[in-house]
Amino acid sequence: MRERLTIAKNYIESKTDFKPEVVIVLGSGLGDYGDTVDEVVAEFCYADIPGFPVSTAPGHAGKLTFGCKEGKKIALLSGRFHCYEGYTASETVVPLRTLLMLGAKYVLLTNAAGGVNLDFSAGDLMVITDHINFSANNALTGPNIDELGPRFPDMSFAYSGELNDLLDEVAAEEKIDLQHGVYGYMVGPSYETPAEIRALRVLGADAVGMSTVHEVVAASHAGVKTVAISCISNLAAGVAKHALTMEEVMEAGKMVASKMRALVDGFLRKLGSAKL
Repeated sequence: MRERLTIAKNYIESKTDFKPEVVIVLGSGLGDYGDTVDEVVAEFCYADIPGFPVSTAPGHAGKLTFGCKEGKKIALLSGRFHCYEGYTASETVVPLRTLLMLGAKYVLLTNAAGGVNLDFSAGDLMVITDHINFSANNALTGPNIDELGPRFPDMSFAYSGELNDLLDEVAAEEKIDLQHGVYGYMVGPSYETPAEIRALRVLGADAVGMSTVHEVVAASHAGVKTVAISCISNLAAGVAKHALTMEEVMEAGKMVASKMRALVDGFLRKLGSAKL
């Protein structure tokens, strides 16, 4: 894995000397944010970067964009990788870890998730305050890469309270209602059963999805401040009274796209002046 990451990093550095400060991962239905970048410096298809997996999930473009937005140097990962595609947990975080090796200091993750909390509605945005990993897999399994982080990283502060506060400030200014809650990670690709959703609720999950957690672990391992936002694309099984579909997830992403853009733009602006 160390060699794989080094090969990917060296390839990118051979094409550009751009060093991103912030990595933004765009989840299902949220990929249009890449069209709003103020100044695109370089773009790569994942398939062209040695060592990168190839994205197969619907709604994931499979493109890395370097550019500037709201005065910050950003790297946009339009599409991510999931264990349900057949990748190991460590393979799903190859793009993120490559960008962390390039010197990125902040990570903002987005995803589409099912609403487990009975007070949530489709179209809500939820700031993730913590997670529960129900997969029994971990992105750090295998030999530790010491130059990235310690063998046994602490996860007490995996989601930065300081960055969450910035999101709350933006939401108040933009009059965006934000939920806060715990994200439950399931491998998928099948959606959860009603019994599983009831179990998740009892165990403290407010939303459920098939991504994000491995990336948070990798970022926390590297000591990078991380924030994550879930688009509640649907009410989960047993709460919703109809069959769940991928089309519903994509449609919800389009519905909240303007709110998500305003939230991310404001976050980047505040990040520029914040003393963290």
